[in-house]
Amino acid sequence: MADRLTVYIAFQEDHAVEAVRQFTRDTGINVNMVRMSAGEILARIRAESNNPQADVWYGGPADTFVAAGNEGLLAPYQSPNADVIDDTFKDADHLWTGVYVGALGFASNRDFLAANDIEAPRTWEDLLDPVFENEVLMAHPGSSGTAYTALYTTLLVNGGEDEGFEYLKRLHPQVQQYTTSGSAPGRMVGMSEAGVAVLFAHDIIKFQEEGFSNLELTIPEDGTGFEIGAVAKINGAPNPDAAQAFIDWTLTVEAQELGQSIGSYQNLTNPNAQEPPQAVQLDDINLLDYDAFEAGAQRNRLLQRWGDEVYN
Repeated sequence: MADRLTVYIAFQEDHAVEAVRQFTRDTGINVNMVRMSAGEILARIRAESNNPQADVWYGGPADTFVAAGNEGLLAPYQSPNADVIDDTFKDADHLWTGVYVGALGFASNRDFLAANDIEAPRTWEDLLDPVFENEVLMAHPGSSGTAYTALYTTLLVNGGEDEGFEYLKRLHPQVQQYTTSGSAPGRMVGMSEAGVAVLFAHDIIKFQEEGFSNLELTIPEDGTGFEIGAVAKINGAPNPDAAQAFIDWTLTVEAQELGQSIGSYQNLTNPNAQEPPQAVQLDDINLLDYDAFEAGAQRNRLLQRWGDEVYN
């Protein structure tokens, strides 16, 4: 087995650094880590498909992994540690396995809410309130798995693709900026650069725990989408055995519980792992029937439509 591998990671930087550090401690295998958003990782793997430069893709919504799998960019691997993971959280052909779950939420700036005498948005429709014109932050769905999850969620909430795109067209003038990173909007709202952001709830909780007490978290009551954060072996991985060792490690209790020690508060897929006490209680929110396989299969087409009809 090689003593080194390269991992493309979509976790926040501090979580990514601690994960690879602990993996090296546990296995003796050194890791070259490259941190990117999920959409950027997909584009990178696609561009390198004739000469793969990385071994593992770790983190980011499963629908992005589905798109990669459909393009032949992932290699099947059935980890023995995946046996305890519910079938809901893994690919039937073993192209990827879920390591965490995260629901979308809204991060509102309390000072902005007070100055405008309004409550935090509690539905997707609330984001269309004129008070939020040029005050909404979210990532670009082409680069960010978070933002693609939000895009697909709005189609479900509005009852269909055409209805969802009508909503997105109305939302566009409200958006101050589309960032590259899915989590960046939360920090920017915490710094009072905008009124509200759309991102995963666990990232909002992380920013609150880091001291942004002016952030208020709300979960859309009309329904919210969610990610299954995944791990996968890249097709043509230069170090396949080390890649499999890394995937095995990510599915362990110790690896999944690691995140909360450095401020990552996702729900976990290993049923034996203790979830962070700060994590959202998924049973208490209105989770949509979000099909990562269908979302992934439609990704390229929906991004093209968004670019043609909304962004341009």
